[in-house]
Amino acid sequence: MNRVAPARAVSSPPPGVSVRIEGVSKAYDTREGDSIPALDRTDIMIEPGEFVAIVGPSGCGKSTALNLIAGLLPASSGRILLDGEVVKRPHRKIGVVFQTDLLLYWRTVTENILLPIEIKRGRAADYLPRVEQLLEQVGLQGFGGKYPSELSGGMRQRVAICRALIQDPGLLLMDEPFGALDALTREQMIMDLQAMWLSVRNTVLFITHSIEEAVFLADRVIVMSPRPGRVDLDLHIELKRPRRWAVHTDPRFVDYMARVRKIFESKGVLTER
Repeated sequence: MNRVAPARAVSSPPPGVSVRIEGVSKAYDTREGDSIPALDRTDIMIEPGEFVAIVGPSGCGKSTALNLIAGLLPASSGRILLDGEVVKRPHRKIGVVFQTDLLLYWRTVTENILLPIEIKRGRAADYLPRVEQLLEQVGLQGFGGKYPSELSGGMRQRVAICRALIQDPGLLLMDEPFGALDALTREQMIMDLQAMWLSVRNTVLFITHSIEEAVFLADRVIVMSPRPGRVDLDLHIELKRPRRWAVHTDPRFVDYMARVRKIFESKGVLTER
């Protein structure tokens, strides 16, 4: 049985992986015997180390795309490749963060973070220094022995991010990770995520409903059409990093947001009444 590499090998994170989505369509079968299309002939190329945000209305296939890349769903047609390897099942190079933290209430913070290591039959003790490093990065040093019930929503989501990063994945998939948080906590989490990514530079695919969130965080913002999802706009964000919250007043930031909104307005997703 293969053993997961110990923490000494984890200290130097691998570079981000490339992602190729080639002609991918996905339809869901219903009990009535018909099908509902979610994605239609989608093509996306993500370079190693890029931070890419996908934004679009509900039902446009954003989360479907993420689940396909994660190997949690099969595509109806087309293919997805990570570093040239076709995705057929959950991949060792991928970490996933969902909107809900999905922490196990009977396990401590440290035990929750180490769960992926245990599932892969690794030696949890080898990864304890990495756990402490991650907790310090997200401002939770000293909380390793706490249980999820003792943490706020934002703190639990920080733990979920640490769990996804424990094996230093080349690709981090994030499905509206801050959607359930209050505005102030969400703002801090956005800043924390940017800082963590700048220190690692792995590839990130970030799913969100928020135009503001997408433009602030991403190198590229991919705008999806209403269902079935297609790429309507692939917008490169050329704003200096690290980005401070004051960038919201930068005319370029305002213009990027306006360009995304214009797409939604043209599709009837956003309307003025």
